[in-house]
Formats: sequence, structure tokens, C-alpha cells
Amino acid sequence: MDGNHDTLINATLLNTLLVCVVVVIHNEALIRLSRVLTKLRQSHHFRLTIAVLGCLTAHALEVWIFATAFYFMHHAEGWGQLLGNFSGTMLDAAYFSFTTFTTLGYGDIEPMGQLRYLTGIEALTGLLMITWSASFLFLEMQRYWPTR
Repeated sequence: MDGNHDTLINATLLNTLLVCVVVVIHNEALIRLSRVLTKLRQSHHFRLTIAVLGCLTAHALEVWIFATAFYFMHHAEGWGQLLGNFSGTMLDAAYFSFTTFTTLGYGDIEPMGQLRYLTGIEALTGLLMITWSASFLFLEMQRYWPTR
């Protein structure tokens, strides 16, 4: 096998691992949030605020997981680089990850090489995690929102 084929396999394995970790974290976060919300006796406004903050915390953790991968891949041989408005810092990797996860994508940082595949899978994963959170919050709102 040639080097490109091996690199593509490694990128696929890494991407799969990262997606699995993020999905497990998100699932656990929503399960735990659901348990906490059912035990809270405060107002529905407080419970929904906790739900939103919990979802945001889960998303931030997931973004930082991808950011860590971008940071190390950028600095390692054979994975490609992040070019443009990117100084190579962890904070820049986090910024790029946040804009990718949310599919905002300002375009001021451009992935090259194998990093492009992680960028695409993070955007798809972020879209799914955000809609999963939106569904969760909708169900929580139905449960706790006062009836008219």
C-alpha cells in the first residue's frame, strides 16, 4: 500500500474515533441532564436554563475535543495544515473548531491535506449534535413550559 492510502485509512480511523467520543459524550450529557431536570423542584424557567447551559457545556467540550485533534494534527507530519489566519496556537484551533462545529465557517482559516476530512466530519457531527440538543430542549420545554 502506498503512503496516501495509509494516510487516508489513518484519517478515517481518527475521524471515526473522534465522532464516537463526541456522540457518547453528548448522549451521556443529555441523559444526565434529563435526570437532573426531573429532580429539580425549582421553576420551569430555572430548569430550562439549566438544560440550555448543560447543552452549551456539552457542545463546548465536544468542540474542544475536535480542536485538540486539529492542533495536534496541524503540528504533526503528514496530516496537513491549517492556513490563513492561523498562528498555530490551541486557541486558534479552538476558534476554527467552533466555526466548523457550528457550520458558521468564516473562511479565514483553510484546512489543507487530511485535515480537510476532519473539518467536514466535524461540521456534520456538529450539525447533528446541535439538532439533537434542540430536540432535547424542545421536549423539555413541552414538559415544563406552562400550559396556556
